[in-house]
Amino acid sequence: MATVFIPTPLRKFTGNISKIELEAQSIGELLDSLSIKHPELKKYLYTPEGKIPSFINIFVDDEDIRDLELEKTSISSTSLISIVPAIAGGIDDIFSKEELARYNRHIIIPEFGREAQVKLKKAKVLVVGSGGLGSPLLLYLAAAGVGTIGLIDFDLVEDSNLQRQVLFGVNEIGTAKVVAAKNRLEAINPYITIETYNQKLTSENALELISKYDVIADGTDNFPTRYLVNDACVLTGKTNVYASIFQFEGQVSVFNYLKDGERGPNYRDLYETPPPAGLVPSCAEGGVLGVLPGIIGSLQALEVIKVVTGIGDNLSGKLYTFDAFSFQSKTFKIKRKESNPLNGTQPTQTTLIDYEQFCNVKSEEKAIKEIAADEFHALKEGEEAYQLIDVREQHEFDLVNINGFHIPLQNITENVDKIKKDRKVVVHCKMGGRSAKAIRELEAKFGFDNLFNLTGGIDAYLEKYDSSVTQN
Repeated sequence: MATVFIPTPLRKFTGNISKIELEAQSIGELLDSLSIKHPELKKYLYTPEGKIPSFINIFVDDEDIRDLELEKTSISSTSLISIVPAIAGGIDDIFSKEELARYNRHIIIPEFGREAQVKLKKAKVLVVGSGGLGSPLLLYLAAAGVGTIGLIDFDLVEDSNLQRQVLFGVNEIGTAKVVAAKNRLEAINPYITIETYNQKLTSENALELISKYDVIADGTDNFPTRYLVNDACVLTGKTNVYASIFQFEGQVSVFNYLKDGERGPNYRDLYETPPPAGLVPSCAEGGVLGVLPGIIGSLQALEVIKVVTGIGDNLSGKLYTFDAFSFQSKTFKIKRKESNPLNGTQPTQTTLIDYEQFCNVKSEEKAIKEIAADEFHALKEGEEAYQLIDVREQHEFDLVNINGFHIPLQNITENVDKIKKDRKVVVHCKMGGRSAKAIRELEAKFGFDNLFNLTGGIDAYLEKYDSSVTQN
């Protein structure tokens, strides 16, 4: 039997039944059976002339019957038929016909419905970070129909990201993450708006940026930014949907959630101060199972959707933990603490602080030496001895190169003996990000002082001197 979903405005004519199963071979037969079973519905399903009224849309699965064969549209025992009438108050105008078809699987859920989908459409969610957690989080928020998604990240896509950051592919290596993410998300859902911020979240810009959004999703991978996000959310009155991962374990919670006029616990109630520097290694240092951020990031997306729509019970006042190694999960209670420096009984912090210092993290690294494309070309054409190091991945080098000595970034330290110290050494990647990391690591660990980063990488050089390259 085919299944027909009855919308909220018409359920008063079906005894508040939201789903009815009927034997029918076509939409016409189904509407006739429905009218016989519930006679009061007939005036809403047919005009006096026996036509389907213009204020009613009917979908077979995801397809509007006006794009098929109207009443003659055939259906099967597995067909899902949704009746979608116009609703007073302008709610119907917020969605195009294409969007109604796209979000149909949401709308037909009785506990979700059109009202929740409207809330998603009107919501503005800021995602901090587009890495392991941010990738699935962004994919599912975009697919779900969050109307405006903000994304702040200042990093570039690297080959080592692709083990877990499913938002990106090999073609985006060296590209700004926010640029690559925007392209991917718009391809998934053209009916939403993606706002990007290719910059670092700091104490100087956090309050202004976060105040523009309804919900903040923390996908960061370091303690300074995590405390910054939490404190900015508390100070601006925003809900913070938090997640973190390490090796096999993940955590999810909802902080600073407003319910019945009171804010729930925040990250400072869970961890008032950070651990000593170096005690808890980052994922880059300690590793992470690639599938774990997919699991935890999806749970984080779920909590964002629940917070925005108000459906179900979210994780406010709770900490959910998942251990992928043993496949065990636990949920712990969190309570507000009087000692919380932001909103305890005697608050001691009323503004954002220096979070690098708070977390005992070293300040910004010193600037590295740069060499512009013009200067490097002159070096190549001259007689001065130099060495060129290419730190891109093998497939990038095989595609196009400028005759550099190839040492991928991940292998740079184990090949240090191959790097000259008696001449100028120019290091390059695609756009300059990975080569800068290589130089900082070599300078810090091995005392190099003759390394120069090719500004803009091979891309900048090829714009002017593409006749000098080797293409395979």
